[in-house]
Order: sequence, then structure tokens, then C-alpha cells
Amino acid sequence: MELEFFASCLPGLEQALAQELKSFGIERVRPLGGGAAFFCEADAALRACLWSRLASRVMLVVGRVNAGDAELLYAGVYDIAWEDVLADGATMAVRAHGSNDELRNTRFTALKVKDAIADRMRAKRGARPEVDTLAPRASVDVRIRDRRATVSLDFSGEALNRRAYLASDDKEDAALACSLAAGALALGGWDELVRKGAFFVDPACSDGIVLVEAALVACDAAPGLLRKKWGFQGWAFYDEGAWQKLHAEACERFASGLARLGATPPDCITQAELLKQPLPDPDRIHFLGTATSSPMITRARNHVRHAGLRSVVSVELAGAADIAQVISEHKALGHAHVQMVASNLDAISRADALALVQADEAAFAAAAALAREGSRFVAVGAQDMASRFGAEPVLRQIIGRGRVEVPVEVFDMRPAGVQSIQIPDLAGGAPHVVEVFEAASEQFAARLRKMFKERRKWAQREGVSCFRIYDADLPDYAVAIDWYTGAGDARGNDYLHIAEYAPPASVDADKARRRFKDVLSIAPIVCGVRPDHVFSKTRVREKGGGQYRNAGGRAYVTSMEEGGCLFEVDLAGRLDTGIFLDHRLTRELVRSKAAGARFLNLFAYTGTASVYAAAGGAKSTTTVDLSQNYLDWARRNMAANGFSGEAHEFVKSDVMRWITETRRTNRRFELVFVDPPTFSNSKSMGKRTWDVQRDHVELLIGVSRLLAREGGEAIFSCNLRSFKPNVDELAKYGVAIEDISEQTIPEDFARNPKIHKCYLVRRA
Repeated sequence: MELEFFASCLPGLEQALAQELKSFGIERVRPLGGGAAFFCEADAALRACLWSRLASRVMLVVGRVNAGDAELLYAGVYDIAWEDVLADGATMAVRAHGSNDELRNTRFTALKVKDAIADRMRAKRGARPEVDTLAPRASVDVRIRDRRATVSLDFSGEALNRRAYLASDDKEDAALACSLAAGALALGGWDELVRKGAFFVDPACSDGIVLVEAALVACDAAPGLLRKKWGFQGWAFYDEGAWQKLHAEACERFASGLARLGATPPDCITQAELLKQPLPDPDRIHFLGTATSSPMITRARNHVRHAGLRSVVSVELAGAADIAQVISEHKALGHAHVQMVASNLDAISRADALALVQADEAAFAAAAALAREGSRFVAVGAQDMASRFGAEPVLRQIIGRGRVEVPVEVFDMRPAGVQSIQIPDLAGGAPHVVEVFEAASEQFAARLRKMFKERRKWAQREGVSCFRIYDADLPDYAVAIDWYTGAGDARGNDYLHIAEYAPPASVDADKARRRFKDVLSIAPIVCGVRPDHVFSKTRVREKGGGQYRNAGGRAYVTSMEEGGCLFEVDLAGRLDTGIFLDHRLTRELVRSKAAGARFLNLFAYTGTASVYAAAGGAKSTTTVDLSQNYLDWARRNMAANGFSGEAHEFVKSDVMRWITETRRTNRRFELVFVDPPTFSNSKSMGKRTWDVQRDHVELLIGVSRLLAREGGEAIFSCNLRSFKPNVDELAKYGVAIEDISEQTIPEDFARNPKIHKCYLVRRA
């Protein structure tokens, strides 16, 4: 008897899914938005669950009912013969999707459907089924569209793209990556190439998912082979014998596939036995993945191992410069008639690590250049792969929607190649060949190398661990590059933080983009830093001053050391890292004046000045900021250096309001540090805005009234380059101000002495 099913998939893969279902012997298939409808007997549906690489779920449609309101929905669901759908004793859960004017809450919809099913089962079988929302034997799916609801039994149980080789700590995105990888391989025609004996290279394998999915296809391994629980096991007509026959056939096919590739299959295809697979023989490797960091390699190897593919797949450390050598060491790869080179280069999900994206794309192009004619190249989520290939892709398909929307590009010709430059090796080895988009980038590489050598020597001599290397030294390469040395748990790691200045309107946007890409490719090579330890942000000019715009959003928190103090920095997730390197000498000035003082830190940000004051022997510290996030960060910085307790106070408040309120008390401070933003219109300030040029007189008058009468002084700093203190107006109110900017500019910022302004403020 033919039954109606619906298989869901990522948008963009509907046609490929329909073709896959037809390959299982299912004839009546119709692609729809987000999946494919099909009609077949139960055995064919079980085969689709076991073998589909593209489907996210397979659902048996059990009815369509009126969803005009809650009572109509209940009545329609109750009329379905659930005693012929649910297995005896099966636990149940209901998922609801969609809404209409009468049914707006999916939880309420699910509850109404659950009640209807339970009441029907009690009437027909004398007992309501138990509800198990975590691990039900039977999952009922309800999808509302307008005034109709489609009610289905989910044959999958857990989503099919949640492969058995994924680790327990792999997030939901890993399952989506499996669907994306399988879809990209299908669009690239990997099935066809496998039949020709093609080998596979993923030169930017990251988590190894593309590599594993390709190897599973070549080994004829069913993606659901190692799964233990299925939704169809809660179906009233589930045939255990038919399922065991399908599963046994899949085990035989996987064993034969391993043997065909020269591997020794285990006697029994189980997770435990597959984990015992031996390490690969380099001469017999058919699938090679490379990555540029040890954590990536470890994660990829774990996925390979849990998929039972360790004897035919190798994952190694390599980048664009040494991919040719690694491939040559694997003789089978070198002698392959054709290859597929495929990688998930998704720049959207890794927008906080664009240097790594650049390195991965360069490695992809380098590996593709080594392949023979007739090979195929599949780039997932690449930024501008067409420029590296010198041609448009033969196929371009968007997979997914919204947050998960990634382009897949397929090329059938090797890269035409782009310009390259040579960069001397830091350790005196062979020079590095780096592909660039702009010939002038060779001049940038030379300038950066010169500055890095000078600054590193200076930093070692002065005991400075975090410093600026380059600050728009060449106008056409307008970026700021800072070096961070890890401390604490991050000791031994080095990082680069690259901030791009927005180019003027006169500069061609495409040329500026190509130059920035070259910067991201060159900087890690020149400085000897792993590409995944290079973080980039764009700095744009806005009214009132400069603003950083983060290219990413995900945090990368680590520790750094300055002046014997530990600080938490976030290199990726925030507009600034948590410490202003140009204030290094200003913080030292705070420490030198802090002994025995009651210290006040206004607009405290992450509390770095409070740490220096406490380290300098301050009697007490008061840290004031409007942001609770920054105050929490400041508290962590203080605690990391051993400063806690009642002597160290943290206050969440608008600074101007706090000054006004505190002036009415007798609280006074011997030392105050004030580093206000250039401009602020925070909602917490109400209708009032802050402008440092406009409001600094009011601020400093208030600060002066908080200073101890004997010897009290404030250090006032701001980063508005056009700032001019109103000396005459301040003098009217008994405030003396002395410009000390020149002595607070560190050597690594000397090229740009307007990076900040700094003043000593006293009561006249």
C-alpha cells in the first residue's frame, strides 16, 4: 500500500533531494519548497530514512484537518484513526509549526493536538499514551498554514542530519553543516566522480564534516547506519524484520566499500568496532584534509574516527604554502586520474576570523591548481573564489535561508592563478609564496616586515608584551595592526588584531577590499602568527569621532599581561578589545601617583586604570561606569590581580549624575582618572547626550570638586583628535589644566601623536 510522505531539506536542495529519492526506487516524487513530497510503500520510506544524505526529516502524512480555530483543530485530529498510527505502548510528543489568526501560539496548538490524540487513544484502547518530550518513541508533527493543518508522524525521530559521528558537544550548527556538505557534494557531482575512481581533498577541512561526508559516499556508507533510535519504531505498522534486512544490506555495502578502497572492514559494523579502525597508510589514502591549527585537526580527526573512516582518511597540518608537499607524500592522491577539491569556506559564520578565511581560500586555490584536468572544485561560502579561478563557476546555488544561507560554487577548470609575492621566513627558512590581488601589496609586506622587526626588538627591550606594529604607514594600506601576547592560560599564544580604516570616497571600493584581503593574507606570514589567531575589524569615520565596526560578533576572550598586571581581552566579539594600548604610559602614570590615595575611575570601561591604581598601592578604588557588562569585566580584571573586598567599589551609574550626587557628600579623592567617550547617546542617559567637546567644562568642574584639597589631582584623557580644552572657562571656576599629552604617547604610537589627548587637572 502506498503512503504519503514529505521529506524536508535545506532550501535550494529540493531538486537534488527529489533525484536522491528517485534513486531509492521511489517513482512518485514532487519537489516542493523546503523539501519533496513522495508516495511509496513503507519499506521504501525506511530506506529513505537510512540512506538519505540530503533530507533533514522524513514524515508520514496521516491527515489534513481544519485549523480554523482550536475546537475545529481538536475535532479534526480526534477523527484521525490514531489507533492505526501509534504503536501499542509508544510514548508520544507533539511539535507544532506555523500559526494563523486563531492559533497564534505553537505551544497551545501542540497541547490541543496532544489532547485530541490522547482522548482518541483512550476511547479506542482504554488508555492515554504517555507523553515524553525528551525521547518519545512517536513524534507527531503539526504544520499550520492558513486555515489548514497537516498532521504527520515523524519517521526520523532525531533529525537525519544529526549524524552519528558528531560529538555530544557539537552544536546544532554541526548538523546543518552536515546537510550543507552533503548538498554541496551532490551539486558538485561527487557521485559521478566516485564512479570514475576520483580521490578527494579538503584543503580547509576545519571540523572535517565535508571530508567525512565525501568519504561516506565513496565507501557506500548509509548516513543513518549507526543510529540506534528511529521515529518509525513508534509506528503501528513498523516491520522489524524488514528494517533488519535493510540494515544488514547497508552493513554489507559499507564493508564492501571499505574493502574496495583497500581498508580491512571489521567483522561487525558497530560504533565500537569502527572505532578500532587502524591509522591510515599514506600510500593508500583516498581522502585528505588539511587545516592550519591543531584544534581544528583534532576536531576533524574525531569526526573521522567516529565515522569509522580512519583507515582511508587522513587529516594533517598544512596551508597554502605546503599543500603541494603534503599531497605529494600521499602517492595515491598524486596518481589519481581526477580529484574533487571541496571545502566549506563559509566566510559568514567566520566573519570574526577573516584572515583564516583568506588562508583557507588560498589553500583551496593551491590544491585545485595541483589537480588534473577533468577534476571538479566545490567552494562553499567563499568570498570571491571566481577571482582566484579567473572564471565564473559553472554552477552557483544558494543553500539555506536567513541565518543559514550559503552560496555553493562549482568550477570545472583549474585556477588561472593570481599574482604572488615572496616573503622571507622568520626563522631563515625558505621564503613563503603568498598570492595577492594587488601588486603594490609587496611594498606593504616589506614595510610591515621592517616595522615588525623594529617593534619586536623594542618590545623585548622594554618588556612590552602588547603593542602596535603598523598604523597606516602606507596611505593605500590604511590599517592598524596590534600584537597581543597571551598570558595566563593563553601563555605561548600570539595574536594579531587588525583594524581597517574606512577608505575615503575617492578610493575605489573594490581596490580597497582587495588590499584589505592582501593585508589579511600577508600579516600572519610576516609576523609568524596562525591565521586563526588573526582578528579583523573595520573602523569607520562617524560624526564626533571614530568608531570600530566589528566584522564578527562571536567572542574570543583571552588574557594578556601589561606592566605586571593581567587583563582580559576580547579580540573578536566587541568593538574594542577591552584595553587601549595607547594608554600604556597613562596607566603607568596612574600607578606612579596612586600610593596611599583614594582613587576614582570615571567612565571606567573595563577598569584597567583601577587595576594599575590598586597595583600602585591605592588605599581604595571606586570604579564608575554606566554599563553593567563593563563593570563585570572590570571586576574580573581586578580579581585576576588579587584585588577584591570592600576597599574596591564598583558603581553602575551615569557619571555626570553620580558626580552631582557625590559632590553633596564629603567624599573626596586624592587621584581621579577620567577617560570619557567622544560621544554617547545611551538609552540609559534618557534624553541627554554626551559630547566631550561640548560637555568637558561641566565634567571637569565637577571632578575638581571631588578632589582632596591638599594634593588632589585628576588625569583627564580623551581620543577626540580635534579636542581643545576651554582653559579660560575652566579657570573662571578655579580649575587648572596642564597638557601632558606628549609624555603619555608610547613609542609604538609616536607616528600618530594625536591618538589621544591627556591633561593633569587640579584645583587652582
